[in-house]
Amino acid sequence: MATRKTTRSKSIKPLPVEREPEDIFALIGKSENIEQAAVAMQAMSHPVRIKILCMLSSGEQMVQDLTDAIGTSQSNISQHLGILKACGMINSRKDATRTFYSIEDARILKMITLTRDIFCGI
Repeated sequence: MATRKTTRSKSIKPLPVEREPEDIFALIGKSENIEQAAVAMQAMSHPVRIKILCMLSSGEQMVQDLTDAIGTSQSNISQHLGILKACGMINSRKDATRTFYSIEDARILKMITLTRDIFCGI
């Protein structure tokens, strides 16, 4: 008889739900805002991209700085930067041979701050 091997997926520890005021439901009728929120959340749905955004929240960074701090390859960082840039979350500027990246949208900065507050207890 074969035994079934089960694996537990990673999960977050649930917190008690605090109800928001009724006006929170006004967002449901604003499909453009919902679409923007979905794009931002999807772009942030990878650990490397969250790390990149956390680093960029403290100011402009070069690819090499991100690579050194995050501990992955430059090509991997560049791929994730491309995704974030395509979504309009970050921008870049060239200075000779160096490229600097920064957060484009102040709302993303707020999302990263809230994410750190909620999940990192900072």
